[in-house]
Amino acid sequence: MRVLIGADTWIPDVNGASYAARRLAAGLAGRGHDVHVAAPARGLRSRPARTVGPLTEHRVRSFPVPKPPDFRLCPPLALRHTARRLLTRIRPDVVHVQSHMVLGRALLSAAQDLGVPSVATTHMIPENILPAISFLHLPPAQLKKLFWWDAARVLSRAGVITAPTPLAASLAERNGVPGPVMPVSNGLDLSRFRPDTQGRGTAFRIRHGIPESAPLAGFVGRLDREKHVDELVRALPLVRDTLPQARLIVVGDGEERVRLHAAARAAGVGHAVVFTGRITDDEIPDVYAALDVFVNAGTAELQSLVTLEAMASGKPVVAVDAGALPHLARQGENGFRYPHGDVPALADRLVRVLADPAAAESMGRASLRIAGEHGMDATLDAFEVLYRSRTAPIVGTRPPRRSAERRTGSHR
Repeated sequence: MRVLIGADTWIPDVNGASYAARRLAAGLAGRGHDVHVAAPARGLRSRPARTVGPLTEHRVRSFPVPKPPDFRLCPPLALRHTARRLLTRIRPDVVHVQSHMVLGRALLSAAQDLGVPSVATTHMIPENILPAISFLHLPPAQLKKLFWWDAARVLSRAGVITAPTPLAASLAERNGVPGPVMPVSNGLDLSRFRPDTQGRGTAFRIRHGIPESAPLAGFVGRLDREKHVDELVRALPLVRDTLPQARLIVVGDGEERVRLHAAARAAGVGHAVVFTGRITDDEIPDVYAALDVFVNAGTAELQSLVTLEAMASGKPVVAVDAGALPHLARQGENGFRYPHGDVPALADRLVRVLADPAAAESMGRASLRIAGEHGMDATLDAFEVLYRSRTAPIVGTRPPRRSAERRTGSHR
């Protein structure tokens, strides 16, 4: 099958939607499908099609935007015509867009014009893009309403709509996206993320000057406001009141980086917080191997691939009780949750894990089991069913709610 993945965010962007699209494309190619990717170029000129590993990339001219940093958008002018030319040249069996933003909407419109079957996955909620559209100078409530109005209007052009979790699917439907929105997990490469048996965690600690005996909590992701990494920094002094050797490692970069460094110094824990900045993809599994607990304070997570990666590495998790994180951090089973903004409660949950290695080990085993429900094979199975389903070619209409579709949605 020839599949065209449409991605407004793609390599080298660092975010969950980009990673999810990359894993899906690579997984489909690994199953023998002919996979093409349409994504923004890194400059003002479109680039000729080129083979990148098992994929064929089609880069469309784009321009940089102030927020998020390094992010690029394709100019809307004549983009629908460009998308039609791409589809006419590639002749895909199905178009699968990963957002309803600029390139994604142009591809959906072109697919509708040409009668090409289409699938759309929504990876976003308003909180993900409010900083980028703050120039509109509208109250947040109006910006959110505008976001969902636009999402419903654009996504309705797709034959099938999916979201990475049941929460994300119901949220989209409640805000006007035509249903049924089917939950299909973004999926995880369980062969890459698994418990450390080769001492990679110890080697990572040595590289970053972290004592082997130090209780270590960590976060991986963008350092942007909705991630609330400042809560982790402010919780560390409280954790160290009980566990004086405790450390925090923060992996990633973003617009909050300078402020977080200052917050660590102001809290008197600058020496106990390691900021690695961006690291290579190859080193990411080493981070999880080095941790005693993974912590996520982000309030705008529709699934949180990094939390799943940590869980697949056999780590307990402490997470804010918001977004989709309650689906992953199960209270007392594989970790704990805490109320957003309650830093003492966060510190308490971290101490409960870090101070009890036996309980942490048991929670890590539970994390492994839960992460096993999100294997990439199940995700690929689900999308292959959707691609082949005769509901997908009904472009521009909503598929009926059928038992086969509900079974497809169970792959999460």
